[in-house]
Amino acid sequence: MDNNTDNLNSFRALALQVTCHAVNQASDASGGLHLRHQARSLMQNSINRLAQQIAASIAFIGFDCRLIVLPEYFLTGFPMGDSLSGWAEKACIEMAGAEYEALGKIAQKHKIFLAGNAYEVDPNFPGLYFQTCFILDPSGSIVLRYRRLNSLFAPTPHDVWDKYLDCYGLEGVFPVAKTAIGNLAALASEEILYPEVARCLAMRGAEIFVHSTSEVYNKNLTPKDAAKITRAVENMAYVVSANTAGIVNIAIPIASADGGSKIIDHRGIVLAETGAGESMAAFAEIDLGALRRDRRRPGLNNLLARQRFELYAESYRQSHFYPANTMLEGEVDRKHFLQTQQATIERLAKLGII
Repeated sequence: MDNNTDNLNSFRALALQVTCHAVNQASDASGGLHLRHQARSLMQNSINRLAQQIAASIAFIGFDCRLIVLPEYFLTGFPMGDSLSGWAEKACIEMAGAEYEALGKIAQKHKIFLAGNAYEVDPNFPGLYFQTCFILDPSGSIVLRYRRLNSLFAPTPHDVWDKYLDCYGLEGVFPVAKTAIGNLAALASEEILYPEVARCLAMRGAEIFVHSTSEVYNKNLTPKDAAKITRAVENMAYVVSANTAGIVNIAIPIASADGGSKIIDHRGIVLAETGAGESMAAFAEIDLGALRRDRRRPGLNNLLARQRFELYAESYRQSHFYPANTMLEGEVDRKHFLQTQQATIERLAKLGII
C-alpha cells in the first residue's frame, strides 16, 4: 500500500510502548567525531530493536495494522545539562539522515505509516535544533514534519518565528498529511495540553493526531490524559498516543515515564490502553467512515461544524504572552528559556492579567 492506493475506511493503529535507550552518557575525551559516532551507534541499536518489535507486533495484531506511533525520545532521550550545540552534535539527526533512511526501510518493509519524534538539525538554522514529529509512509518517504511549538528547554519555530515563516510558511508550521489512511497530524508530548495546536491542525483537516510522548503514568486521571480525551472530543479526531516504557542510561529513575499508551476515538472513548512496561497492547481499529459520518451529521454533537472562530480571533491578536523571535541571533545559554518565562510572568503581573 502507498499513498496512491485506494483510501482505507478502517484499519488498525498501534501506539507502541518501548523503552528509550538514552545517548546522554555517550562521551569521549577527544570529543568530536568519535562522540557523534558513539551516539549514532546507540541510535542504530534502538532502530534494530524496533525493527524486531514492529515485525512481531504486526504478526500478532494483523496485517491491517497500517499506522504505528513511537514514543517521544525513542532514539536519544532528552538533553540533561548539554549545551544547545553539544546536544545538536551528539543527539540530533539530519533532515535526510541515515536514521530516517533506516526507519523508512521498516515502514517500507511492512507497508505501514510510521510516526515518531526526534531531535533534528536544520541547515536553515545553524546552531539550533528542533524537536520534530515525523511520519513516514509505506514508501519510506517522510510525508509530514512538524516541529514542536511549545517547549520550556528547547528551541521552537516560535523562537525564530519570522525566519521560520519565510522558510516554511504557515502550512509548514501546522502540517497535515492527506494519506490513504486519512488526514494525519502530529502533536508533540506536552503540546496535548495546548488546545490551539490541535485546533489549528483540525482547521486544516486533521482526522488522526499521532502523539509521541514521554510522561508520568498514573492510574488516576492525569492532566495530559484528560487533555487527550478533550482534544479528541473537541476536534472530533482520533488520538494515538505512545508513551515511553521508561528511559534507561540516564540519571532519572527508569520508570518515571512509563505506561499508559492509548488510542482514543473521536467521541472521547478510550479504545485501547496499556499499563507499564514495553507493550503492543495499545492497538485498536480506526474507523474513518464513522468519523467522517459524524463530522457531516448536523446536530448538537457536531462540535467541529459549530465552531465560531471569529469570536476569538481578536482576543488572540491583541494578547502577547511568551514573546516570539527571542533566538533569531542563534545559540543562547540554557538559562535563556527560564529567564524569558520569568520576564513574561513579571510583565503579565504588572498588567494585572495574572
